[in-house]
Amino acid sequence: MRRLTLASAGFLALLSGSAWAADLGADLPMTAPGFDWTGYYAGMQAGYGWGRSDITVDGGPIKPDIDGGFVGGHVAGLWQFDQAVIGAEADLNYASIDGTADAAPGNTFGTDVKWFGSVNAKAGYAADRVLLYGIGGVAFAGIETSQAAGTTFARTRTSTGWTLGAGVDYALTNNVVVGAQYRYYDFGKEHFDASDTFTERDQDVKLQTLGVNFSYKF
Repeated sequence: MRRLTLASAGFLALLSGSAWAADLGADLPMTAPGFDWTGYYAGMQAGYGWGRSDITVDGGPIKPDIDGGFVGGHVAGLWQFDQAVIGAEADLNYASIDGTADAAPGNTFGTDVKWFGSVNAKAGYAADRVLLYGIGGVAFAGIETSQAAGTTFARTRTSTGWTLGAGVDYALTNNVVVGAQYRYYDFGKEHFDASDTFTERDQDVKLQTLGVNFSYKF
């Protein structure tokens, strides 16, 4: 009987200890939350662009391949809901993306993307400090079309189109974010009337870019 009493007392003590531990655990703070992507951002980006300019003239199509670098800045605002992140972003870039093609010996057509930018919607999935996202919106660019046939003539026009892309960002600190992004741009078709030294043409420019970005979160 004495052994049974001691065993019962030990069992009750064990139950009491477990209950106390459970109560204590309930009062312990939860694990600290992950990185919060909600905020306003400003930063810079740089990268490489490549594509093709489709120039249509009476003599047939001319298709200069274009490529080169770009550098620019961006601003953004993001809001996080659980693991979903939505927001908006605008960017503007100085570019040196150009190329030429010969229609005939001594008759060279060229395209030069001097600058480009976009205003976008952005949506993604956050896994703590990693953000995977898609981005797209309205794109615009200052694009020069040129012709060298004895003398050189060029015209620059602002073209408007659309862009779509995807990227990944990583928060190095609570304020510093780095990332990489791929974009596709279609700047649409522009018509250029002829002059004495300039052949009438339609020019349609499509561009792809791959860049890296640095952002500061406010």
